[in-house]
Amino acid sequence: MAFDKYVKLPGSERQPMPGATQAGSLDPNEVMQVTLALRPRASGKKQPSLADVIASGKRLSQGEYEARYGANPADVQKVQAFTSALGLAVAQVNLAARTIMLTGTCATFAKAFQVPLARYEYEGGAYRGRTGAVSIPTELRNIVRSVHGLDNRPQAETHFRLANPHNAIAPVAAAATSFTPLQIAKAYNFPTGTNGTGQTIAIIELGGGFTQSDLQTYFQGLGISPAPSVVAVSVDGAQNQPTGNINGPDTEVMLDIEVAGAVAPGASIVVYFAPNTDAGFLDAINQASTDTVNKPSVISISWGGPESSWTAQSLQSYNSALQAASAMGVTVCVACGDTGSDDGVGDGQDHVDFPASSPFSLACGGTSLSVSGGSISSEVV
Repeated sequence: MAFDKYVKLPGSERQPMPGATQAGSLDPNEVMQVTLALRPRASGKKQPSLADVIASGKRLSQGEYEARYGANPADVQKVQAFTSALGLAVAQVNLAARTIMLTGTCATFAKAFQVPLARYEYEGGAYRGRTGAVSIPTELRNIVRSVHGLDNRPQAETHFRLANPHNAIAPVAAAATSFTPLQIAKAYNFPTGTNGTGQTIAIIELGGGFTQSDLQTYFQGLGISPAPSVVAVSVDGAQNQPTGNINGPDTEVMLDIEVAGAVAPGASIVVYFAPNTDAGFLDAINQASTDTVNKPSVISISWGGPESSWTAQSLQSYNSALQAASAMGVTVCVACGDTGSDDGVGDGQDHVDFPASSPFSLACGGTSLSVSGGSISSEVV
């Protein structure tokens, strides 16, 4: 195939980050990693839609899901023919997640998807970025649903807030009170007859890290012994790398592990560390939901961003990944609400946070509690 005719991929348009400016070209030999999301297998006349499967209450094994709704191997072969002709290498194929991971140089990717790549700088950092739409060969127009990773700007933010008892905005407010996860669990009537034994909780993190010694100290302080099992899994090369900054992602990582481990100390906790990019975040969700080794039954996510910061193709692909997780019996819980009704955009409008806003995730909004006698006396979102 010549692959000489291209079409624009709907919903792939990108603009620079707010406040970012183009600051030069990129090294054409820089090695990149890009993820393509493909269409599902064509549904047969007797094949129920995935939405109908979920509504029925039936859950599919990963093998069943892959066979019925995963990528078609014939589609994968067509994409591989394209990548081979352009000089890109296939690093990984996940039929269940319907994704193909490609590697190659910056110049090769720019040519393959007909998109200009450049360096952009903003207050606090820089990223490899693009503007406009991604283009794909006409032969793949009905096969490739989305392309992730050409642009590696930070896609999501942590969702935690540090207590500030000396809030200058509300000096007469009562001092903040801290609660342990065990106290919060009791206030919400969390079941006392179960501890998560036999389950695996996946936690997705897009930066930072944890130390086993800190976790050991924390759980000992709560009287939980032995401490829950916590292991780290690398996604797209990201690692468990603590920064040592309490205002950074380490606090999110430790918070997520400590809360889950305190209320379900018998569960295994697997932390999937991924790059904070559109591609990395999606790859982490897919890797966790299709992990045949650790087999998570729950995925916890405390990262996100306003829907306005996502491309339409990303919203679609993330929704598909979350729907697939649901179909395979994996519950995905996502934090939101930490930055109020404008979600930190600051334009005077209301905004919702994604992926918490996905219909296939369970949104967990931030609240302020008053607890009296172990029970909630008031709760404000």
